[in-house]
Formats: sequence, structure tokens, C-alpha cells
Amino acid sequence: MDFRLEANVNTYAAFANETESTRLDSHDFRYERGNFVYHDTYVGGEQFAGEEAVWKDGKAVYAMNYLGRVLDGKFSGNFLKEALRAADKKMPYRGPEFYQSGEYIYKTSVSGSFEWFQGYEEIYCNDLKVYECYYHGGLMH
Repeated sequence: MDFRLEANVNTYAAFANETESTRLDSHDFRYERGNFVYHDTYVGGEQFAGEEAVWKDGKAVYAMNYLGRVLDGKFSGNFLKEALRAADKKMPYRGPEFYQSGEYIYKTSVSGSFEWFQGYEEIYCNDLKVYECYYHGGLMH
């Protein structure tokens, strides 16, 4: 979990470590430290789907899939990235349970544990829902 959080703040959410596309028309991010590798890949734009995974010593140990969409033009990708960078050990899946900056509010709810989970995140701008995303994942055994 610690490495996943470290990778999270050093890739998409931080506008960093974008790498060569692994699939047609995909956006890919990669981060490595020691014997750990993190890879995040997604397709789409205002409606998108993707997967992130962590490998240790060349073996997959964690994966998460996500599917989301922008619901209104007031959506801010920069705010989403800011919220994702605020993830912590209590909520390591995407962003924190609640995050606010100015007129934007990020919320997420999760069922399960880091071993097997599913969740939903949403962003509001002045009480108008402007974004939503479903995600699920867990540890690989």
C-alpha cells in the first residue's frame, strides 16, 4: 500500500512520469522504486476506463480497474488530480473520503478492504455533480 500511495503522487495525479503508450490511443504512466513497478493506463477522455497495477519482483501483487465520466463542463481535471494526491493510508484507493478546495468537493466511498474492494468517487462544483467514477480492485494472490 505504501508504494501504491508513493506511485500515486508521482504519476497521473502529479502530471509526471507519462510513458510510451502500451495500447492504441492509451495514456500510460509508470513509476519504479527498487523491486516495485507501478503502471497506470487508461483510454478515453471525458468518458474513460483504465487500470493500475503494482508488481513486486516481476509478479503482480495489486490491481485496480476504474470507469468514469465528466458530467458537466465545470469539471476540473486539476482539482481531481489535487484530490488524488491527498490519498492516505486510511483511504489508499483513489483520493481521501472527503476533500474540498474552493468551490469543488471530492467524495469517495469504499466497501471492503485493500485486499478486495469496490468504490465510487464523485466531484461537485457548487453542489452540482460534475464527475463520477466507479473503481474496484485488490491484492493478487
